[in-house]
Amino acid sequence: MTGPEESTREVVRRTALRLFRERGFASTTMRAIAAEAGVATGVAYYWFGSKADLVQELYVDVNEDHARRAAVALDGVSGLGPRLRALWHAGLDAFEPSHDLGAELVAVAIRPGAAESPFSTASRTTAQLSQGLHAQAVEGSSTRVPAVLRDELPSLLWLAWLGVTLFWVHDGSPGQRRTRALVDGAAPLLARLVRLAGVPGVRSVVDDVVRLARQVRA
Repeated sequence: MTGPEESTREVVRRTALRLFRERGFASTTMRAIAAEAGVATGVAYYWFGSKADLVQELYVDVNEDHARRAAVALDGVSGLGPRLRALWHAGLDAFEPSHDLGAELVAVAIRPGAAESPFSTASRTTAQLSQGLHAQAVEGSSTRVPAVLRDELPSLLWLAWLGVTLFWVHDGSPGQRRTRALVDGAAPLLARLVRLAGVPGVRSVVDDVVRLARQVRA
């Protein structure tokens, strides 16, 4: 869609994302978004049925920024550990402007059935985008991934990334340096665990992990 209608939608979207970051999620009402965007409240609701819909726009925004940064960060990096480290640091860079908002959104997303949850149907697009970035990190690496783990690894790494982002949300250290240190230590550790998955004595444990991941997703 192009023209004035699309321009109005984009103005509402950009205004909402800015107000979320400036005022917080709870303090930003649809009425406030409409007033700041210079449109009637009904117009804002026409484009976005609720604030939850606008949170999805925020998710898309930061994940697309992550993808752009990752394309640069991964260029020329070969090993799985360094690629994972580069991918996750790129994500932290993309998420940084939303740090103050993060804790509030986690409190909303943790409620059963919340559309803001990264596991919700509404969040499927951004979940797939993030999993796709992890697939790129795996596929472009020089590290040999055992066949039993290959298909599930991007999803498992995405779950690890969600753990990193949760730690980041609650990280009050300057520049979230503790989260950066976590990434620096966890990325090579996970790469070593992937290599160990090919060891015969570890195979049964890997099979159990893969089976559990598929059962949970079913």
